Amino acid sequence: MNIVALATPYGVGAISIIRLSGKDALSIADKICGSLTPRVAHLKELKDRDGNVLDEAIVIYFKAPFSFTGEDVVEFQTHGGVVVANLIIDEILAYGARVADPGEFSKRALLNGKIDLAKAESIQGLINARSEGAAKILARVMSGELGLFCDTLRDGLISTLAYTETCIDYADDDLPADIMEQIKLKLKEVSSKLDHIISISNSKKGLIDGYKVAIIGCPNVGKSSILNSLLNYERAIISDTPGTTRDTIEEQIKIGTHLVRIIDTAGIRHSDHDIENIGIEYSKRAANSADIIICVFDSSRVSNSEDIAILDFINSLNKKVIFVLNKSDLEFKFDLDIDGILLSAKDECSALKFALERYLNSQDTNEIMLSSNRQIKACQDAKNAIDRATELLDESVLELFAYEINRAIKEIGSITKPLQNSEILDKMFSSFCLGK
Repeated sequence: MNIVALATPYGVGAISIIRLSGKDALSIADKICGSLTPRVAHLKELKDRDGNVLDEAIVIYFKAPFSFTGEDVVEFQTHGGVVVANLIIDEILAYGARVADPGEFSKRALLNGKIDLAKAESIQGLINARSEGAAKILARVMSGELGLFCDTLRDGLISTLAYTETCIDYADDDLPADIMEQIKLKLKEVSSKLDHIISISNSKKGLIDGYKVAIIGCPNVGKSSILNSLLNYERAIISDTPGTTRDTIEEQIKIGTHLVRIIDTAGIRHSDHDIENIGIEYSKRAANSADIIICVFDSSRVSNSEDIAILDFINSLNKKVIFVLNKSDLEFKFDLDIDGILLSAKDECSALKFALERYLNSQDTNEIMLSSNRQIKACQDAKNAIDRATELLDESVLELFAYEINRAIKEIGSITKPLQNSEILDKMFSSFCLGK
Protein backbone atom coordinates (compact mmCIF):
# COMPACT_ATOMS: atom_id res chain seq x y z
CA MET A 1 0.00 0.00 0.00
CA ASN A 2 1.26 3.50 -0.81
CA ILE A 3 1.56 5.86 2.15
CA VAL A 4 1.90 9.62 2.37
CA ALA A 5 2.52 12.10 5.18
CA LEU A 6 3.85 15.55 5.89
CA ALA A 7 7.45 15.08 7.06
CA THR A 8 7.80 18.62 8.43
CA PRO A 9 5.80 20.18 11.29
CA TYR A 10 2.38 21.62 10.53
CA GLY A 11 2.35 25.40 10.43
CA VAL A 12 3.65 28.36 8.45
CA GLY A 13 7.23 28.05 7.22
CA ALA A 14 9.46 28.39 4.20
CA ILE A 15 9.15 24.74 3.09
CA SER A 16 6.86 21.79 3.71
CA ILE A 17 8.09 18.31 2.73
CA ILE A 18 5.54 15.70 1.73
CA ARG A 19 6.81 12.12 1.60
CA LEU A 20 5.19 9.42 -0.55
CA SER A 21 6.34 5.78 -0.42
CA GLY A 22 5.15 2.60 -2.12
CA LYS A 23 5.22 0.63 -5.37
CA ASP A 24 2.94 3.17 -7.10
CA ALA A 25 4.69 6.29 -5.78
CA LEU A 26 6.20 7.16 -9.17
CA SER A 27 2.95 6.71 -11.12
CA ILE A 28 1.04 8.83 -8.57
CA ALA A 29 3.67 11.57 -8.80
CA ASP A 30 3.51 11.41 -12.62
CA LYS A 31 -0.23 12.25 -12.46
CA ILE A 32 0.48 15.29 -10.28
CA CYS A 33 3.66 16.73 -11.76
CA GLY A 34 4.78 14.68 -14.79
CA SER A 35 7.75 12.39 -15.38
CA LEU A 36 10.69 12.20 -12.96
CA THR A 37 14.29 11.02 -13.22
CA PRO A 38 15.72 9.22 -10.16
CA ARG A 39 17.82 11.35 -7.81
CA VAL A 40 17.34 14.58 -9.78
CA ALA A 41 15.76 17.68 -8.23
CA HIS A 42 12.98 18.79 -10.56
CA LEU A 43 11.20 22.14 -10.40
CA LYS A 44 7.62 21.13 -11.17
CA GLU A 45 4.12 22.56 -11.21
CA LEU A 46 1.88 20.42 -9.02
CA LYS A 47 -1.63 20.13 -10.45
CA ASP A 48 -4.92 18.74 -9.22
CA ARG A 49 -7.18 16.38 -11.21
CA ASP A 50 -8.78 19.31 -13.02
CA GLY A 51 -5.42 20.68 -14.16
CA ASN A 52 -5.33 23.58 -11.69
CA VAL A 53 -1.87 24.50 -10.40
CA LEU A 54 -1.58 23.93 -6.66
CA ASP A 55 2.04 24.96 -6.20
CA GLU A 56 5.45 25.08 -7.84
CA ALA A 57 7.80 22.80 -5.95
CA ILE A 58 11.02 20.80 -5.95
CA VAL A 59 10.25 17.11 -6.51
CA ILE A 60 12.79 14.29 -6.03
CA TYR A 61 12.26 10.63 -6.91
CA PHE A 62 14.22 7.90 -5.09
CA LYS A 63 14.00 4.58 -6.93
CA ALA A 64 13.77 1.39 -4.87
CA PRO A 65 15.81 0.04 -3.18
CA PHE A 66 17.90 3.22 -2.99
CA SER A 67 15.60 5.15 -0.66
CA PHE A 68 14.96 5.53 3.06
CA THR A 69 12.16 2.96 3.12
CA GLY A 70 13.65 0.65 0.46
CA GLU A 71 10.55 1.33 -1.68
CA ASP A 72 9.96 3.90 -4.40
CA VAL A 73 9.84 7.27 -2.62
CA VAL A 74 8.87 10.69 -3.95
CA GLU A 75 9.40 13.84 -1.89
CA PHE A 76 7.57 17.08 -2.70
CA GLN A 77 9.28 20.18 -1.29
CA THR A 78 6.45 22.68 -1.41
CA HIS A 79 6.03 26.19 -0.08
CA GLY A 80 5.27 26.12 3.63
CA GLY A 81 1.74 26.38 4.88
CA VAL A 82 -0.98 24.04 6.07
CA VAL A 83 -3.42 24.74 3.22
CA VAL A 84 -1.02 24.06 0.33
CA ALA A 85 0.36 20.88 1.91
CA ASN A 86 -3.12 19.52 2.63
CA LEU A 87 -4.29 20.21 -0.94
CA ILE A 88 -1.35 18.20 -2.34
CA ILE A 89 -1.83 15.37 0.15
CA ASP A 90 -5.53 15.23 -0.75
CA GLU A 91 -4.61 14.77 -4.42
CA ILE A 92 -2.19 11.96 -3.54
CA LEU A 93 -4.87 10.28 -1.44
CA ALA A 94 -7.30 10.51 -4.34
CA TYR A 95 -4.88 8.49 -6.47
CA GLY A 96 -4.93 5.55 -4.06
CA ALA A 97 -2.44 6.31 -1.27
CA ARG A 98 -3.39 6.42 2.41
CA VAL A 99 -2.17 8.55 5.29
CA ALA A 100 0.86 6.94 6.96
CA ASP A 101 0.67 5.80 10.56
CA PRO A 102 3.14 7.40 13.03
CA GLY A 103 6.58 5.91 12.41
CA GLU A 104 5.43 3.86 9.40
CA PHE A 105 8.19 5.12 7.09
CA SER A 106 10.83 4.05 9.62
CA LYS A 107 9.04 0.75 10.19
CA ARG A 108 9.13 0.01 6.45
CA ALA A 109 12.82 0.93 6.37
CA LEU A 110 13.41 -1.56 9.20
CA LEU A 111 11.41 -4.37 7.60
CA ASN A 112 13.10 -3.78 4.25
CA GLY A 113 16.57 -4.03 5.81
CA LYS A 114 17.54 -0.38 5.32
CA ILE A 115 18.09 0.24 9.05
CA ASP A 116 18.32 -1.94 12.15
CA LEU A 117 16.20 -1.57 15.29
CA ALA A 118 18.85 0.39 17.21
CA LYS A 119 19.19 2.87 14.36
CA ALA A 120 15.40 3.24 14.11
CA GLU A 121 15.14 4.11 17.81
CA SER A 122 18.06 6.53 17.56
CA ILE A 123 16.34 8.41 14.72
CA GLN A 124 13.41 9.28 16.97
CA GLY A 125 15.76 9.99 19.86
CA LEU A 126 17.81 12.37 17.70
CA ILE A 127 14.67 14.31 16.82
CA ASN A 128 13.87 14.72 20.54
CA ALA A 129 17.50 15.17 21.70
CA ARG A 130 17.72 17.26 24.88
CA SER A 131 21.40 18.19 24.63
CA GLU A 132 24.32 18.33 22.24
CA GLY A 133 25.76 15.33 24.09
CA ALA A 134 22.60 13.32 23.38
CA ALA A 135 22.74 14.27 19.70
CA LYS A 136 26.35 13.07 19.46
CA ILE A 137 25.58 9.78 21.24
CA LEU A 138 22.59 9.04 19.01
CA ALA A 139 24.54 10.00 15.88
CA ARG A 140 27.13 7.38 16.83
CA VAL A 141 24.36 4.80 17.25
CA MET A 142 23.06 5.71 13.80
CA SER A 143 26.54 5.25 12.37
CA GLY A 144 26.48 1.63 13.58
CA GLU A 145 28.62 1.67 16.75
CA LEU A 146 25.96 -0.01 18.89
CA GLY A 147 25.26 -2.58 16.18
CA LEU A 148 28.97 -3.44 16.00
CA PHE A 149 29.10 -3.75 19.81
CA CYS A 150 26.13 -6.14 19.81
CA ASP A 151 27.51 -8.19 16.91
CA THR A 152 30.83 -8.61 18.75
CA LEU A 153 29.07 -9.85 21.90
CA ARG A 154 26.87 -12.23 19.90
CA ASP A 155 29.87 -13.64 18.04
CA GLY A 156 31.62 -14.31 21.35
CA LEU A 157 28.57 -16.10 22.75
CA ILE A 158 28.09 -18.12 19.57
CA SER A 159 31.71 -19.28 19.81
CA THR A 160 31.09 -20.24 23.44
CA LEU A 161 27.98 -22.15 22.42
CA ALA A 162 29.98 -24.01 19.77
CA TYR A 163 32.50 -25.07 22.42
CA THR A 164 29.68 -26.33 24.60
CA GLU A 165 27.96 -28.26 21.83
CA THR A 166 31.29 -29.94 21.18
CA CYS A 167 31.49 -30.96 24.82
CA ILE A 168 27.93 -32.36 24.68
CA ASP A 169 28.46 -34.28 21.41
CA TYR A 170 31.90 -35.64 22.25
CA ALA A 171 31.64 -36.10 25.99
CA ASP A 172 33.45 -39.45 25.84
CA ASP A 173 36.40 -38.13 23.83
CA ASP A 174 39.44 -36.28 25.07
CA LEU A 175 38.99 -32.52 24.86
CA PRO A 176 41.48 -29.76 25.73
CA ALA A 177 41.74 -29.60 29.51
CA ASP A 178 41.38 -25.82 29.59
CA ILE A 179 38.24 -25.60 27.39
CA MET A 180 35.91 -24.99 30.34
CA GLU A 181 38.21 -22.30 31.67
CA GLN A 182 38.20 -20.62 28.26
CA ILE A 183 34.41 -20.63 28.26
CA LYS A 184 34.28 -19.10 31.74
CA LEU A 185 36.70 -16.35 30.74
CA LYS A 186 34.67 -15.55 27.63
CA LEU A 187 31.43 -15.41 29.64
CA LYS A 188 33.05 -13.18 32.25
CA GLU A 189 34.24 -10.81 29.53
CA VAL A 190 30.80 -10.56 27.88
CA SER A 191 29.03 -10.17 31.24
CA SER A 192 31.45 -7.41 32.24
CA LYS A 193 30.84 -5.50 28.99
CA LEU A 194 27.08 -5.80 29.43
CA ASP A 195 27.30 -4.68 33.04
CA HIS A 196 29.33 -1.62 32.02
CA ILE A 197 27.01 -0.47 29.23
CA ILE A 198 23.94 -1.02 31.46
CA SER A 199 25.53 0.97 34.28
CA ILE A 200 26.61 3.92 32.14
CA SER A 201 23.27 3.97 30.29
CA ASN A 202 21.28 4.04 33.55
CA SER A 203 23.49 6.67 35.18
CA LYS A 204 23.44 8.98 32.15
CA LYS A 205 19.85 8.47 30.93
CA GLY A 206 19.31 12.19 31.43
CA LEU A 207 21.53 12.84 28.41
CA ILE A 208 18.93 11.11 26.22
CA ASP A 209 15.67 11.83 28.07
CA GLY A 210 16.60 15.22 29.47
CA TYR A 211 17.57 15.91 33.09
CA LYS A 212 14.95 16.64 35.74
CA VAL A 213 15.94 19.15 38.45
CA ALA A 214 13.84 19.51 41.63
CA ILE A 215 14.09 22.53 43.94
CA ILE A 216 13.55 21.23 47.49
CA GLY A 217 13.50 22.94 50.88
CA CYS A 218 11.44 24.11 53.83
CA PRO A 219 8.71 26.72 53.32
CA ASN A 220 9.77 30.33 52.73
CA VAL A 221 13.45 29.65 51.96
CA GLY A 222 13.14 31.17 48.47
CA LYS A 223 12.56 28.16 46.20
CA SER A 224 10.08 30.02 43.97
CA SER A 225 12.41 33.03 43.81
CA ILE A 226 15.18 30.73 42.56
CA LEU A 227 12.86 29.29 39.88
CA ASN A 228 11.87 32.78 38.72
CA SER A 229 15.50 33.89 38.66
CA LEU A 230 16.56 30.86 36.60
CA LEU A 231 13.71 31.46 34.14
CA ASN A 232 14.24 35.24 34.06
CA TYR A 233 10.53 35.90 34.52
CA GLU A 234 7.89 35.71 37.28
CA ARG A 235 6.60 32.15 36.85
CA ALA A 236 5.83 31.33 40.49
CA ILE A 237 3.98 33.42 43.07
CA ILE A 238 6.32 34.79 45.73
CA SER A 239 5.14 35.60 49.26
CA ASP A 240 6.56 35.81 52.76
CA THR A 241 3.70 33.60 53.90
CA PRO A 242 4.96 30.01 54.39
CA GLY A 243 3.18 27.41 52.30
CA THR A 244 2.31 29.73 49.36
CA THR A 245 3.38 27.05 46.87
CA ARG A 246 0.95 24.13 47.25
CA ASP A 247 1.62 22.25 44.00
CA THR A 248 4.66 21.48 41.85
CA ILE A 249 5.47 23.92 39.02
CA GLU A 250 7.43 22.56 36.04
CA GLU A 251 9.23 24.52 33.33
CA GLN A 252 11.93 23.81 30.75
CA ILE A 253 15.12 25.82 30.75
CA LYS A 254 18.33 25.78 28.71
CA ILE A 255 21.44 25.31 30.86
CA GLY A 256 24.49 25.51 28.61
CA THR A 257 23.86 22.97 25.83
CA HIS A 258 21.32 21.01 27.91
CA LEU A 259 17.54 21.35 27.97
CA VAL A 260 16.40 20.47 31.50
CA ARG A 261 13.03 20.30 33.25
CA ILE A 262 13.10 22.27 36.48
CA ILE A 263 10.48 21.70 39.19
CA ASP A 264 9.56 24.10 41.97
CA THR A 265 7.98 22.24 44.90
CA ALA A 266 5.94 22.96 47.99
CA GLY A 267 7.92 23.49 51.19
CA ILE A 268 8.49 20.28 53.14
CA ARG A 269 7.56 20.51 56.82
CA HIS A 270 5.22 18.95 59.37
CA SER A 271 1.70 20.25 58.76
CA ASP A 272 -1.81 19.53 60.01
CA HIS A 273 -3.36 21.00 56.85
CA ASP A 274 -4.63 18.28 54.47
CA ILE A 275 -4.12 20.30 51.26
CA GLU A 276 -0.62 21.35 52.24
CA ASN A 277 0.25 17.73 53.08
CA ILE A 278 -0.77 16.68 49.57
CA GLY A 279 1.64 19.29 48.18
CA ILE A 280 4.40 18.04 50.48
CA GLU A 281 3.83 14.49 49.24
CA TYR A 282 4.14 15.77 45.64
CA SER A 283 7.42 17.46 46.62
CA LYS A 284 8.84 14.20 47.94
CA ARG A 285 7.79 12.38 44.76
CA ALA A 286 9.48 15.06 42.67
CA ALA A 287 12.67 14.65 44.68
CA ASN A 288 12.58 10.87 44.24
CA SER A 289 12.13 11.12 40.46
CA ALA A 290 14.64 13.95 39.89
CA ASP A 291 18.16 13.49 38.53
CA ILE A 292 19.46 16.56 40.35
CA ILE A 293 18.21 18.22 43.54
CA ILE A 294 18.70 21.86 44.42
CA CYS A 295 18.36 21.86 48.20
CA VAL A 296 17.67 25.38 49.49
CA PHE A 297 18.21 26.75 53.00
CA ASP A 298 17.62 30.23 54.42
CA SER A 299 21.04 31.59 55.40
CA SER A 300 19.51 34.50 57.32
CA ARG A 301 18.26 32.37 60.20
CA VAL A 302 19.55 29.71 62.57
CA SER A 303 18.74 26.15 61.48
CA ASN A 304 15.84 24.27 63.05
CA SER A 305 14.47 20.73 63.21
CA GLU A 306 12.78 21.12 59.82
CA ASP A 307 16.11 21.95 58.15
CA ILE A 308 17.68 18.85 59.72
CA ALA A 309 14.72 16.72 58.56
CA ILE A 310 15.15 18.08 55.01
CA LEU A 311 18.86 17.24 55.13
CA ASP A 312 18.16 13.70 56.33
CA PHE A 313 15.55 13.22 53.60
CA ILE A 314 17.86 14.48 50.85
CA ASN A 315 20.79 12.36 52.04
CA SER A 316 18.61 9.25 51.95
CA LEU A 317 17.91 9.64 48.21
CA ASN A 318 21.40 9.02 46.81
CA LYS A 319 21.02 11.82 44.24
CA LYS A 320 23.26 14.56 42.94
CA VAL A 321 22.57 17.47 45.31
CA ILE A 322 23.52 21.13 44.90
CA PHE A 323 23.09 22.97 48.21
CA VAL A 324 22.04 26.62 48.10
CA LEU A 325 22.19 29.08 51.00
CA ASN A 326 19.72 31.73 49.90
CA LYS A 327 19.09 35.31 51.15
CA SER A 328 22.76 36.27 51.24
CA ASP A 329 21.69 39.95 51.18
CA LEU A 330 20.71 39.53 54.83
CA GLU A 331 22.89 38.83 57.86
CA PHE A 332 24.31 35.28 57.77
CA LYS A 333 23.08 33.16 60.71
CA PHE A 334 22.86 29.61 59.35
CA ASP A 335 24.78 27.16 61.58
CA LEU A 336 24.72 23.78 59.76
CA ASP A 337 28.00 22.64 58.20
CA ILE A 338 26.95 22.62 54.53
CA ASP A 339 29.12 23.33 51.51
CA GLY A 340 26.57 25.36 49.59
CA ILE A 341 26.32 28.16 47.06
CA LEU A 342 25.69 31.50 48.77
CA LEU A 343 23.30 33.68 46.77
CA SER A 344 20.41 36.09 46.86
CA ALA A 345 17.76 34.76 44.46
CA LYS A 346 16.03 38.13 44.24
CA ASP A 347 19.21 39.54 42.68
CA GLU A 348 20.61 36.77 40.43
CA CYS A 349 21.47 33.03 40.29
CA SER A 350 24.50 32.94 38.00
CA ALA A 351 26.54 30.86 40.51
CA LEU A 352 23.79 28.23 40.61
CA LYS A 353 23.49 28.19 36.81
CA PHE A 354 27.26 27.72 36.56
CA ALA A 355 27.19 24.81 39.05
CA LEU A 356 24.35 23.14 37.13
CA GLU A 357 26.09 23.59 33.79
CA ARG A 358 29.39 22.24 35.14
CA TYR A 359 27.69 19.10 36.46
CA LEU A 360 25.65 18.54 33.28
CA ASN A 361 28.75 18.92 31.13
CA SER A 362 30.55 16.36 33.31
CA GLN A 363 27.88 13.82 32.36
CA ASP A 364 28.72 13.98 28.65
CA THR A 365 30.41 10.82 27.44
CA ASN A 366 32.14 9.44 24.36
CA GLU A 367 31.26 5.87 25.34
CA ILE A 368 28.63 3.76 23.62
CA MET A 369 25.25 4.06 25.35
CA LEU A 370 21.91 2.34 25.05
CA SER A 371 19.31 4.84 23.88
CA SER A 372 16.07 3.30 25.21
CA ASN A 373 14.67 1.40 28.17
CA ARG A 374 13.94 -1.51 25.81
CA GLN A 375 17.63 -1.82 24.97
CA ILE A 376 18.66 -1.59 28.63
CA LYS A 377 16.19 -4.35 29.55
CA ALA A 378 17.45 -6.58 26.73
CA CYS A 379 21.05 -6.21 27.94
CA GLN A 380 20.04 -6.83 31.56
CA ASP A 381 18.12 -9.98 30.56
CA ALA A 382 21.12 -11.15 28.53
CA LYS A 383 23.48 -10.58 31.47
CA ASN A 384 21.14 -12.46 33.82
CA ALA A 385 21.04 -15.39 31.38
CA ILE A 386 24.86 -15.43 31.17
CA ASP A 387 25.18 -15.37 34.97
CA ARG A 388 22.76 -18.31 35.24
CA ALA A 389 24.70 -20.12 32.51
CA THR A 390 27.96 -19.68 34.43
CA GLU A 391 26.43 -21.33 37.48
CA LEU A 392 25.13 -24.21 35.34
CA LEU A 393 28.57 -24.62 33.80
CA ASP A 394 30.10 -25.05 37.26
CA GLU A 395 27.52 -27.79 37.86
CA SER A 396 28.30 -29.36 34.43
CA VAL A 397 24.64 -29.10 33.38
CA LEU A 398 25.61 -28.38 29.77
CA GLU A 399 22.18 -28.72 28.11
CA LEU A 400 20.64 -26.06 30.36
CA PHE A 401 23.81 -24.01 29.99
CA ALA A 402 23.33 -24.02 26.21
CA TYR A 403 19.69 -22.96 26.66
CA GLU A 404 20.71 -19.90 28.72
CA ILE A 405 23.42 -18.92 26.23
CA ASN A 406 20.90 -19.17 23.38
CA ARG A 407 18.60 -16.90 25.39
CA ALA A 408 21.39 -14.35 25.89
CA ILE A 409 22.17 -14.40 22.16
CA LYS A 410 18.50 -13.77 21.37
CA GLU A 411 18.26 -10.85 23.82
CA ILE A 412 21.38 -9.13 22.45
CA GLY A 413 20.20 -9.71 18.90
CA SER A 414 16.85 -8.06 19.69
CA ILE A 415 18.62 -4.71 20.16
CA THR A 416 19.39 -4.45 16.45
CA LYS A 417 17.30 -7.11 14.72
CA PRO A 418 13.53 -6.76 14.23
CA LEU A 419 11.29 -8.82 16.47
CA GLN A 420 8.82 -11.13 14.73
CA ASN A 421 5.85 -9.95 16.79
CA SER A 422 4.26 -7.23 14.64
CA GLU A 423 2.27 -5.88 17.60
CA ILE A 424 5.50 -5.05 19.43
CA LEU A 425 6.81 -3.20 16.38
CA ASP A 426 3.52 -1.32 15.97
CA LYS A 427 3.64 -0.19 19.59
CA MET A 428 7.28 0.93 19.36
CA PHE A 429 6.89 2.93 16.13
CA SER A 430 3.62 4.53 17.24
CA SER A 431 5.63 7.00 19.33
CA PHE A 432 7.45 8.27 16.21
CA CYS A 433 6.61 11.46 14.34
CA LEU A 434 3.94 11.09 11.65
CA GLY A 435 6.34 11.69 8.73
CA LYS A 436 9.00 9.31 10.08
